[in-house]
Parts: sequence; structure tokens; C-alpha cells
Amino acid sequence: MKPLRTLIVSYLFPPTGGAGVGRVLKLVKYLPDHNVLPTVLTAKNPSVPVVDHSLEKDISPSLSIVRARTFEPGYGVKQAVWSSQGAAPSLSRRAVSKAASLAKQALIPDPQVLWLPDASRMLASRLLRGLDDVVFFSAPPFSAFLAAPLVRLHPRTALVLDYRDEWSTLRTTYEMLAGRSAAWLGGAMETAVVRSAHAITTATEAFRSHLLDRFSFLDPAHVVAIPNGYDIHDFPAYLPEPPNNRFVITYAGTIFKLTSARGLLGAIRLLHDRAPSLASRLEVRFLGRIVDTELDSFEGTEALGVKCLGYVPKEQVMPELSASHMVLCLLDDVAGVERIYPAKIFELMHLERPCLTLSPPGVLTELVERHQLGAIIAPRDEAAIAEFLEKALRSFEAGTYSIRAPAVDTKRFDRRALAGEFARVFREASSRAAS
Repeated sequence: MKPLRTLIVSYLFPPTGGAGVGRVLKLVKYLPDHNVLPTVLTAKNPSVPVVDHSLEKDISPSLSIVRARTFEPGYGVKQAVWSSQGAAPSLSRRAVSKAASLAKQALIPDPQVLWLPDASRMLASRLLRGLDDVVFFSAPPFSAFLAAPLVRLHPRTALVLDYRDEWSTLRTTYEMLAGRSAAWLGGAMETAVVRSAHAITTATEAFRSHLLDRFSFLDPAHVVAIPNGYDIHDFPAYLPEPPNNRFVITYAGTIFKLTSARGLLGAIRLLHDRAPSLASRLEVRFLGRIVDTELDSFEGTEALGVKCLGYVPKEQVMPELSASHMVLCLLDDVAGVERIYPAKIFELMHLERPCLTLSPPGVLTELVERHQLGAIIAPRDEAAIAEFLEKALRSFEAGTYSIRAPAVDTKRFDRRALAGEFARVFREASSRAAS
């Protein structure tokens, strides 16, 4: 059977690092196993906070990658301008703040819209030459979706949209900050784009349900939830054991508003007040960026055994997590969080270390309960978190703590199998486009 030619459009792709890269990278890695031949259209000079060349080991030498230029400034410049919108004591700072405000109103739905001109040009060129049977857009950033209707101009080419997150949730952050008119415009954009799709995939069943509730014209059979997962090849044959002289908890991922560690850090302070000798055995490590708005919560915690190690290349993350007595999954109590789970949870699932999940009720807690990953506590319940940590430390001191915590029923989340689910969606969409 002839391979299905599929163009994967994603602003984020290695050497860009971070959590948003994994879904597309692993999809591209395993699609050829399901008779789908991928090509990637991505950004040539993305304005991103981290670069991780270790991710490139998953890219086949035969993979065709097309890179379009973005007109965004570098990430440091962009963040400096964005952060200037607070108090502005000087005339020059007020001018920069005003410029940043105007930029936010113009760059809808997100600053990566400046990638759209060159990306659209390259996409149109491929469509004119009939190079692809399916074009698959994965977002965020959702500005990439604005090029999607171009696909419908080419007969027999299928369009598939992928929601790694929800555009509607983004509108409560970036677009609402840009102004009500920008948020309204973002909503109109999403409606038009969704109407053009032959199929839609979402990262959670809750995303799918919310999308169907918002857009009654969608055919439920054409909207498919395909979760994130784990890749067995990310787990080395040898993984280190945790130390015997201290109790190590590790979190891997970015700390920002959605994954705030404020409740946990408050619990650590409380534990040190209650049982300082016991708490001195605790070491809590954070692997990943901590955004500026969360830095104040970490003040003074280094003396309490909290270590902020910064971004760690992907190939080092599993050994670091393995060398822990407990791993951590965080979601703070913010609007829309009940439909979200971090992609990292599936790797924690396969690692089989006890997992402490600090999250309000929602799809994450349901997933943790269903697969028996470990304890769940409300993210801001400092007393309950401190009590849980104290019990774990006492068990560790007594020699009764076990680092083995096998999850149940996890095979569905193997990235190779998930690529097969995407391949089925692509083939069905291609059939609809051809009919």
C-alpha cells in the first residue's frame, strides 16, 4: 500500500526544547511504522526560551524538515518588552510599555503569528505541487491554525487540527490581556478554522467534550481524543537508585501560573517548623524553568533543601527522576485546569516511582486514580501536604519506604501505539477529503 504523505505543521520542533515538543516529535518518529510518510514544517528561528539538542536523536536522517522564518524578535527581547507593562516610573519605560500593549493588540492570537507569512508561503507552495495527502496542524501556538484554511483550496488534501491545549483557555490569558476585542477576534478565528477541518484530535477527552459543546456543527465522529504518552526508548537500560542518606523528591517541568509550587513550598516551610530534624532529611529538586512571576515563592527555600537546577536536557531527565524516592506532578487551582493534565504524567507512570500529585479534581486526578500512580492532595492544602511528607519521611527513616510503585493498565500510552491512532485519523480524513 502506498504511504500516506502527511505534512506536520508545528511551530515547536527540535532543537526547540520543552514540554510542547514531545507530542509532535514522537508522532513523527513512529508514523512510518504505520505506513505514513511525514514531512515537518516548522520555524527556522523560533523565539523560544530553551534549546535541547538531545531531542534530535529521535529525528530520522531521512525525515524532510522545511523551516520557515519568523519575524519575531529573540525570546529575551520579547520577554523584556512584555514584562515592561507593569509600573513604569520613567518616560522611556512608559513608551516601551505602551508599545508592548499595542503589539499585544496586534499580534492575535499570539506573537508567533509573525511566523505565519513565511509558513503560509511554504504551505501554499506544497499545496500547488500536490505534495501532501494530509496536512496536520498541532497547536499551541494557535496562530499556526490560521494557515489551515489554505489546505481546503487544494482538492483531495485533508486538513486535521490537533489541540495539545485549548485555544479557549489561552483566550483567558494572552488574548484577554490584549483586550476584549482581541479575545472576540480570537473566538471568531477559531470558529472559522474549526469549520474547515476534516478531522480534529485533542490531547484529552475533556478537551474533546468542551470543543463539541462549543461548536455544535462538529460531527463527534470526526473529533478524536488521543492522549500523550511515553516512549520506552527514553528510559535507559540502567536507571540509578535514590540515595540512602536523604529523601529526594523531584519535579520535572516548567513552573508557571498553571503549575505553581506555592502550596508545596508552604508545606515544606511548615514541616521545617514542626519537625526540623526530620525535615532536614528532605531534598526537593526542580528541573526546569521557573518563570519570573513564580520566583518570589522560592525565596529562602534553598536553606530548606529546595534545589532549583534549571532546564535539564531531555536525555538526563529520566535518570534524575529515577534517582528520587518520589516524583511530583503539579497543577494549581486555576480556571480550566480540570480539563488539563501535564504530558509528563505518562513518563512518571512508566517510571514506576511513587508519584505525589498536587491538583484540584479533574482529568489529571482521574487519570492518577485510574492507574494507581500515588497520592493526590489539593495543591494549596499546606497542612495536608506537610502531613503526607512527614509520614513519608518517617517511613524512610524506619526503613519501610518502598520506591517501587507499578502503575496499572498503561500500555495504551506507548507512543508507537498512539501514532497508530493518529494514522487511522489521517486515513479517515483523507478518505473524506477525496469523496
